[in-house]
Amino acid sequence: MNTLELFSLKGRKALITGSSRGIGFALAQGLAGAGAEIILNGRNQMRLSEAAMQLRDTGATVHQLPFDAADPVDAKRAIDRFEQDIGAIDILVNNAGMQFRTPLEDYPPAKFDELMRTNVNSVFYVGQAAAKHMIARGRGKIINICSINSALARPTIAPYTASKGAVANLTKGMATDWAKHGLHINGLAPGYFKTELNEALVSNPEFTQWLEKRTPMARWGDVSELVGAAVFLASDASSFVNGHILYVDGAISATL
Repeated sequence: MNTLELFSLKGRKALITGSSRGIGFALAQGLAGAGAEIILNGRNQMRLSEAAMQLRDTGATVHQLPFDAADPVDAKRAIDRFEQDIGAIDILVNNAGMQFRTPLEDYPPAKFDELMRTNVNSVFYVGQAAAKHMIARGRGKIINICSINSALARPTIAPYTASKGAVANLTKGMATDWAKHGLHINGLAPGYFKTELNEALVSNPEFTQWLEKRTPMARWGDVSELVGAAVFLASDASSFVNGHILYVDGAISATL
């Protein structure tokens, strides 16, 4: 057997929420490179179309599925329609998320609710809608994007930390309930990567200096460095990996 075939995603369709830019788009590129058909998702149709065009220019087969991942009715309707009209969603990457930084004592309740809906509720809504079809087929891969903040906290992001801790434990709960149906549900937890979500930190020389000292690999991560882990979790290479949170963080979680 050719070991590399274990990592092939040919013939599979992968839905990545929040994939018109940032980590979501990088993962879409990576899964396409392993042979998957890509289903791009987002709420901004213009950004979605631009991302789809960029992916198609590389030879990828791309579908667009605009819906609000934080709206259970919208998410279920879109996924059910795609399954009926186009085909099975074999891989789901729950990537949609947001960040809002401010001291906890000043954190607006409305922002807390919005962040939880976007970061946690969406994983449940989209995951459940996709899983019902996967369960009926007896197979499926779900990757929930967690974070280094699933395990560690920093000032001004307590609600984000709470949300990503919840996603990590929801991942374990999904695996506990759905592994018996042939589904694999794992978490991918990035450390500090140069993304639009982290733009305020990337542009802060003081934070970058702190990060380089704090991280054993002494640098920011590049989003392309998440691809290998994502392909592994999406492929047959991870056939007995379930309920696991895979940290890709330059060893920041391994050291004091």
